[in-house]
Amino acid sequence: MHKIAALCVGLILAVGLDVVRAQGVAWAQDIAGTEDCTKTSGLDKRTGCLQANVNFLQQLVTKNALDARQRLNAAGSEIAALKHEIVALKSTVASLQANVEQLQAAQKAAGDKKPEIKKPDAK
Repeated sequence: MHKIAALCVGLILAVGLDVVRAQGVAWAQDIAGTEDCTKTSGLDKRTGCLQANVNFLQQLVTKNALDARQRLNAAGSEIAALKHEIVALKSTVASLQANVEQLQAAQKAAGDKKPEIKKPDAK
């Protein structure tokens, strides 16, 4: 039982220390972050220390999940705007292609019409 508790403490500390290092949290009792609960004497203090670590990590996970959700929503909005822009550009390209085809047809029709050369009257 003690081995499992020690393993859990080690796991929480390993994850917590990595998170704290990534967040740049200072090592002090009054600053939010994970603490090394192995140095705490007494079962009640150690349990309270572990619970404080769990609470901190839960808050950090919640904050990161909210941040990720906001980024995802912003990306979704940007994607929707870009899709609308693509639709508008496609319609513009289709209109321009129709104009080009119309001009090419007019040019071909003008090129097919050869002016009639009048032959001088032979007298």
